[in-house]
Amino acid sequence: MRHRGWALAVSIATSTVGSPVQAEVNEVVLGAQYGAVYLPAMAMESQRLVEKHLLANGLATVKVTWVKLGGPAAINDGIISGSLHFACQGVPSLAVIWDHTKGGIGVKALGAIASNNNWLNTRNPNIRSLKDFTETDRIAVPSLKVAAQTILMHIAAEQVWGVGNHTKLDHLFVALPNPEGMAAVLRDGHEVNTNFTTSPFHEIEMKAGLTTVTSAFEIMGGPTTGLTFTSSEAFRSDNRQVFAAVNDAFDEALVWVNSDKRRAAKLYIEMAHEKKLSEDDIAAIISSKDMEYTRVPSRFGQLIEFMYRTGYVKNKPASWKELFFEEAHGLPGS
Repeated sequence: MRHRGWALAVSIATSTVGSPVQAEVNEVVLGAQYGAVYLPAMAMESQRLVEKHLLANGLATVKVTWVKLGGPAAINDGIISGSLHFACQGVPSLAVIWDHTKGGIGVKALGAIASNNNWLNTRNPNIRSLKDFTETDRIAVPSLKVAAQTILMHIAAEQVWGVGNHTKLDHLFVALPNPEGMAAVLRDGHEVNTNFTTSPFHEIEMKAGLTTVTSAFEIMGGPTTGLTFTSSEAFRSDNRQVFAAVNDAFDEALVWVNSDKRRAAKLYIEMAHEKKLSEDDIAAIISSKDMEYTRVPSRFGQLIEFMYRTGYVKNKPASWKELFFEEAHGLPGS
């Protein structure tokens, strides 16, 4: 699963049923990254759920394109440039782009995608805590600035060394998408000997004999939203029917994944071309306490508060709802 940039596209039929309405856009572009947490996006793509709901709204001529991106920086660039309309992205990158576009295009989330754990895994037997890292160690994270793993490392560093020391280990970070971070840490002699990653890369690393130093849930004190589904107020305002169709497809995708985890595991094996883990392995991963597919945000405000206090965002939201579209305001989030 190597990063291929804007390589993955899905075309839809142009025939319509009944009388079509005027298309608001000719094409809707959706982006995702790598890992089992993206299963709802995989379901949306493979089951053609966006196409299904566009057709129901008389918008069958709208082309649906899925793109695979290597990190949150690429996602934010795509949304700001207008080349990406919807994205699966972590909470820190959402917070940054929400802050940057507040009063402008207004990037927000339609809902969370999952509360999912991340693990800091190392092949260095001398590392048992953050205090054990030395100048010779290197830690892979998906992005140096806005990846969830980077911010989680900052929270963990502050917990160990105190306020003002959250960037203490930053000089050890290496930016690598999750698949490449895993490949690096599993290669003896590679400078990267530690990887902060999600499932199923974590499970593969565990099978290879790596050990876990800490995890997102440990750092945050419990299950925490790791991924959200985002768009912009500008796109929503100009394309309300398309937006509604994608929102309905998103809802259906979560139901599709949660209603049959074995079926979802089979889909992941197929779409991710997974060779190192079995269907049983993936089914166990997506059924565990470390992976809950839900629109409900969890500990969202806690993470945003840290980002505001440490200067990552300039605007302090009154609640998590400021970063979500009104369609999500009725959820029991935190």
